[in-house]
Amino acid sequence: MTDAPPTQSGAMSAEEAVRVDRLRSGLKRRYARESRFKLYGLLAIGVAVGFLLLLLGRIIDQGHTAFYAHTMTLPVYMDPARVDRAYPQGTNFEQLVAEQHLARLGIVDDAAGSKATAMRGLFSTELKFVAAERIQQQPSLIGQTLTIAAPVSDDADLYFKDEISRSTPADQRRLSDEQIDWLDRMQADGQVTAKFNSALFTNGDSTEPELAGVLGAVVGSALMLLVTACIAIPLGVGAAVYLEEFAPKGRITDLIEVNINNLAAVPSIIYGLLGLALFINWMNLPRASPIVGGLVLALMALPTIIIATRSSLKAVPPSIREAALAMGASRTQTVFQHTLPLAMPGVMTGAIISMAHALGETAPLLLIGMVSFVPGVPHSLVEPTGALPSLVYIWENASERAFHERTAAAIMVLLTFMIVMNAAAIVLRRRFERRW
Repeated sequence: MTDAPPTQSGAMSAEEAVRVDRLRSGLKRRYARESRFKLYGLLAIGVAVGFLLLLLGRIIDQGHTAFYAHTMTLPVYMDPARVDRAYPQGTNFEQLVAEQHLARLGIVDDAAGSKATAMRGLFSTELKFVAAERIQQQPSLIGQTLTIAAPVSDDADLYFKDEISRSTPADQRRLSDEQIDWLDRMQADGQVTAKFNSALFTNGDSTEPELAGVLGAVVGSALMLLVTACIAIPLGVGAAVYLEEFAPKGRITDLIEVNINNLAAVPSIIYGLLGLALFINWMNLPRASPIVGGLVLALMALPTIIIATRSSLKAVPPSIREAALAMGASRTQTVFQHTLPLAMPGVMTGAIISMAHALGETAPLLLIGMVSFVPGVPHSLVEPTGALPSLVYIWENASERAFHERTAAAIMVLLTFMIVMNAAAIVLRRRFERRW
């Protein structure tokens, strides 16, 4: 009596089969959607990595030539009739070398001296400083033939790097066909050598591309980051500790938290305007100095440090605080002897990342005057200086073609510093982070 009729049993089996087919088709659609979603994700990652490699490849391709330079080694007779023994710096060594080298090549200059002027265009202005320094150190060299090595001019250097060729239209190069012939003869005679461009890292900025370096900008950025770290990290950590551990919860605290989150999203150029109005126009601090740049970057880094520190404090389990209080520790002792040390890996990571972010900022630095030409290396916090981001901006807008390769080289130096700082943050987090 309990057995179902065959017809009813057969009908139920058919319905179950339909349900199974529907279930299987639904699962197939779900798996297909999941597969498409994974494919979209991989495609997005591939596109992002492709653009990143394209960017880095373009920068490296344009900037790797700036890491080596060509030097010209020439014999020079220190004519006593033309070398000023009392003041060697006043001697026109470039003209002297040009005339002697034309004579060695068997070329007769015209009455206007145009060929000597063209030959001088192949030498860097560093030639006269090298020759003057040697004469000043050893005046007895006057009347003798010296071998002097000095960088070639920026256009000659570009020619040896194949950035300029004979096929380049004449209106797009400053080297004449005659000058190119001279360079080929000098290279064939072994008077031109390529070597590592140490001047890129030991010189400050210069109006001559072959002599320009990033040292002044690196020192300026380091001084600004020193000021930023000394101001932003203590204030940011202190504010975060107070807001998270001591401040009473209420509308005022909520308002402060909202404003801090909003300040983290404010465009950096706004901080530059604030620094211009507050630190330069009102406090009369030196324009384009590391102290002003550090203060502006400190204002910009404060919200990030506060947010990162508060997140690290929240990640510490409440049981740590409760155990310390149960053992008789005060609220201050609990925070500074137990909670904050456990949150320190996250605090250090947030501080380093905020410093790396500040290192790459350009807009606020341009507004406080760091867009001007500063040839030297700063030695104090109140001297005018440049920074790596502003140096990139200045070099890219320069008219000389040789500055463009140095722009890419400066970008590579800046990216190296940022990668090192971010890597340090990752290492510190993994080294000291605790799993709860």
